[in-house]
Amino acid sequence: MHEITQIMKPFYKEMARLQSIELKDFKNLNKGIATSKECLYKLRLKIRDMNNFPNSKSEIHFFKADKPFVLGYLKYFVKLHAYMMEKPTADLNKQRLFIHKRLEKLEDCKKKQLIFWNYYKHQEDSLDHIYFIRGNNDLDIVNDSSRHFSDPEFSTSHDNLVGKFIAYDLLVNFYNDELLLLKKIESGSTIEEVSPAILNNLSWTASKTDLIEIIYALQASGAIRNGQAEISKMAYVCSTLFDIDLGNVYKTYSEIKSRETDKTKFLDKLKTSLETRMSYEDSK
Repeated sequence: MHEITQIMKPFYKEMARLQSIELKDFKNLNKGIATSKECLYKLRLKIRDMNNFPNSKSEIHFFKADKPFVLGYLKYFVKLHAYMMEKPTADLNKQRLFIHKRLEKLEDCKKKQLIFWNYYKHQEDSLDHIYFIRGNNDLDIVNDSSRHFSDPEFSTSHDNLVGKFIAYDLLVNFYNDELLLLKKIESGSTIEEVSPAILNNLSWTASKTDLIEIIYALQASGAIRNGQAEISKMAYVCSTLFDIDLGNVYKTYSEIKSRETDKTKFLDKLKTSLETRMSYEDSK
């Protein structure tokens, strides 16, 4: 359908763009969430305006492919946002355990829907007229309580499950990449192995929040890898360098952003301190 295609086409393009950049940046994640919500809203309005699909084939395609694709990415971005807020940063073993627990939770959810998972993954279509036509929301075979809160004009019994499957695949790929990154960090030369003597007695004596403010400022300025360095990796390096557990870096950053005044308090202090020192040295 041309009207649906006109809405979906820019969404596909934007999702490809977001997947090619640093998704662990909250700015990009928030953009993904907002874009997905906006697309779902446009689709809902279009379906309402159409009143009905021209035929069952187009209705099945919409609820089996179009809407779940958008819904899946929305679920993916929301889950990724929660992951970034909650993940530990200082200890690699804790990070690995945290990721494995997330993967186990995803696997448990998949097992609850294993019959339909196999149907969808094997690209079967014999029951599409039941799964993806509106009005069949009371099926006993649906093990998805969220359907009870969905809009019957904009939902079928199984389109939400397909969205969950799409999010599942995206999240599994992301978590596996995270595990691979941790493995590379472990197998590579650590800072201690490169120059152990230099690291002695370099304790951080300001607050953890101050250090996190610097980490985000360095990334935002593009000073490290043109701004593409992962916050998690920068936090790990700083934690190792200064022998400090930074805790939940992403939560602390959210608290920094929520300051009513002096959002860059420590950075401002650094600037003032350096200018004071320079003035003192010049006056001698």
